[in-house]
Amino acid sequence: MSGRPERSRLMSGRAAGTTQAKRSSGPAVPGPEHDSLTLMDWLGVWALSVLLGSSLWLAYGVRASAGTETTVKEVQEELQQYGGAENKVKQNGGPCRRTYCGRGRECVVREVTGRVECVCQERCHTSFVPVCGSDGRFYENHCELYRTACLQRRRIYVVHSKDCFFKGDTCTMAEYNKLKSMLLDMQPRTSTDGQANVMDQRRILVDTMFKYIDRNQDGRLSSEELAEISIKEHLENILMECTMQDLLRYDDYNNDGHLTLQELYTAFQVVQLSLADDKRLSVTTVTVGLSAVLSCAIQGTLRPPIIWKRNGIILNFLDLEDINDFGDDGSLYITKVTTIHMGNYSCHAYGYEELAQTHVLQVNVPPVILVYPETQAQEPGIAASLRCHADGIPNPKLTWLKNGLDLQPHGSKQISLLANGSELHIGSVRYEDTGAYTCIARNEVGVDEDISSLFVEDSARKTLANILWREEGLSVGNMFYVFSSEGITILQPSNCEIRRRIPRTERILGSNEELCPRSASSHECVWASAVSVRDKYVYVSQPLQNRLLLIDTQAQRVVQVVETDAMPVKLFYDKSHDQLWLLSWRDLLKSRSTLQVITSASAVEQRRIIRTPFERVEDFYIPPTNLIITHVRFGFVYLKSEPVVHKIDLETLRLVKTISLKNYSCIPASMAYTHLSGYYFVECQAEDRSAPSSQLLIDSVSDAVVGPNTNISGRPFISPDGRFIVSVDKRRGKLQVQTVSFSGELRTSHEADVSIPLADLEFQPSFTEANQYVVVASSAQGSKLVFSDLASGRTKALEDVKDPITASSWPWGDTNRVVVSSGVFGRYLVTSAAESLFVLDGKQSGPHCEVSDVKRGNTVVWVGEV
Repeated sequence: MSGRPERSRLMSGRAAGTTQAKRSSGPAVPGPEHDSLTLMDWLGVWALSVLLGSSLWLAYGVRASAGTETTVKEVQEELQQYGGAENKVKQNGGPCRRTYCGRGRECVVREVTGRVECVCQERCHTSFVPVCGSDGRFYENHCELYRTACLQRRRIYVVHSKDCFFKGDTCTMAEYNKLKSMLLDMQPRTSTDGQANVMDQRRILVDTMFKYIDRNQDGRLSSEELAEISIKEHLENILMECTMQDLLRYDDYNNDGHLTLQELYTAFQVVQLSLADDKRLSVTTVTVGLSAVLSCAIQGTLRPPIIWKRNGIILNFLDLEDINDFGDDGSLYITKVTTIHMGNYSCHAYGYEELAQTHVLQVNVPPVILVYPETQAQEPGIAASLRCHADGIPNPKLTWLKNGLDLQPHGSKQISLLANGSELHIGSVRYEDTGAYTCIARNEVGVDEDISSLFVEDSARKTLANILWREEGLSVGNMFYVFSSEGITILQPSNCEIRRRIPRTERILGSNEELCPRSASSHECVWASAVSVRDKYVYVSQPLQNRLLLIDTQAQRVVQVVETDAMPVKLFYDKSHDQLWLLSWRDLLKSRSTLQVITSASAVEQRRIIRTPFERVEDFYIPPTNLIITHVRFGFVYLKSEPVVHKIDLETLRLVKTISLKNYSCIPASMAYTHLSGYYFVECQAEDRSAPSSQLLIDSVSDAVVGPNTNISGRPFISPDGRFIVSVDKRRGKLQVQTVSFSGELRTSHEADVSIPLADLEFQPSFTEANQYVVVASSAQGSKLVFSDLASGRTKALEDVKDPITASSWPWGDTNRVVVSSGVFGRYLVTSAAESLFVLDGKQSGPHCEVSDVKRGNTVVWVGEV
């Protein structure tokens, strides 16, 4: 500092003069008069130093100049005059006589050992010679300063500044932050190329400040350098509460009395973050049901807390069931991984979103398999097919065994494997083809298998297998139940055989009531919705009779009437909880719609009806189960003209939460769901009937709205395996196809313009390729149907399937021409016309047969094996 050499000389001269005065008085100890004079001289000097705003020679301790002969003994005597009585060293003998302990310490003799030891002074003599310490504190005298330094075991210097005389401990954290902001503002700005971010600019300013203050360029800022810059820049007059010494007070983390550049970075919150290029994208693969840890690779000093996002939604502050621990190291913990967790996650340090790491979580699922039929009997010379359907992630590979041995279809004219092994076809069976055929599905994380048995025998022989095949209920299963104006038609599709007709006049079992009671105007049946309950029962709604009918599929008879709220129009069977959900309009205006639940739907004797608390219900949605997802926990209800969806617990029937769609002005019209990445697709009601309806995406992990499903409109339909989303723009006649990859990425595949107004859509498993689908779309007007292969995008139109019933004749929804498939192994589909019924061949993508005299048969349900 520029003023230090002069002050040093002044201090040296003063010390020398004092020593000479002592020597001239002789060897005796100075008397009281001399003590008083000397003390008054010192106090006068210190008072002058306070008025001038700088410390005198005691700031650096007592130093002998080169031109004096001051001894250690004489220095001790000088110090003892102003220290406490305990610090005086006795001159007339004793072990401490020749021991100098230094400032702030005193010599003691241990009574037990008699050894000399230097310890921190117990107390100082009462005197007021104020000084400022390098720790920013105010001290009454030098002794207190050095005693404190001894007790705290760190170096504390006297600072040549009067700051602490006036401020005391008023430098709060808020004021300290103001100090730091002011210091940054004082630094000269350098021109940047425009690419530097805020943190880079702040680091440049702190670097400039450090170099400016570090006068001796030793890479450390001392209290003297901080004091010097305070005086030089006249900061004493600017700073009202804090001083430059407070930098040491708050941010000298190792308490060494100096600030390094790293400590200054910390003080000014200069965060230095880094992310290796090879870690910007991280892919993690986990098996379903296990736990997963995603570690953020962003490193750096003073790294703020790590923020995790999924689909742009911050996860850290949500109360999530499976993602509830983010760890001290910023890792993301998923306690039990399911397929909804697959997808992209990102992590960044709080406040530094521009540096982010992307994590792709892939969830593998062991195969799950189904075979069909479990048992079959064929006569010699007849073709036989054994079907195998497997789902898993990645796609399983299928192989076949016969009686436990490898089946070798290559080169055989008899046996062939179709659709990647999902069908084993025998062209003309022989007696030796009898056996147990095992389908095995394998992927990277598991194996599953099942057996389909084939018996080849003459039909004239009444063997046990033949009897079982004919009498174990197979003859009453695999049927379409069609509800028309005349009653109920039970149809076997392969040969277009009507197995049974239940006329509208038939009496209900145990009752004198007819199937369809007469009204004043007509005697026609009016149906709205039907569902199969475990292929054991069929529930069908009669909206004008305010009831459901229960049909026993084994007896093929109506066995019970279930009274409901007025005008039941929609049924859905929740297989996970064996519950039947029922929407009743109560009137055609749907102004007081209610939602009821029939518990134990498959156990008639235990059944009861519960009314949910929801009123003015527009619709509800419950995701279906499949091979992988066998249990569904939540459903959704949306009310009339409300821009929200209500999430409900299907087990307790209680409201879990309400998800607002208000920010998107979306009143929900329909919903769909894929378990791959856990997306809910919400169709929003169009403001104008001629305009297409938009879609929103909801993330089932966070229950947050992700945003619009960009450039997609219409009603969403999801394939049974969750991999295809087909959005039907019914008015414009467009099919928009999206796919979900095994990494959870939603992609747009293609668009098909069918140029007809659409009524309904159904997924038909492909007969040429495993894990693929063909969609069948029906027309709301005219006699046209469309088959569209989702893998290739090829579309085939089917003409002349006659006109459907008019939209005005079907008040129960906008699906005035249904399309219903015959299950995962089914080849046939059914669609209705105004006066007849068409059976479609899904394998040939064409018509199979027409069943006449089925009027208004627009309520259809498939019943599998009973």
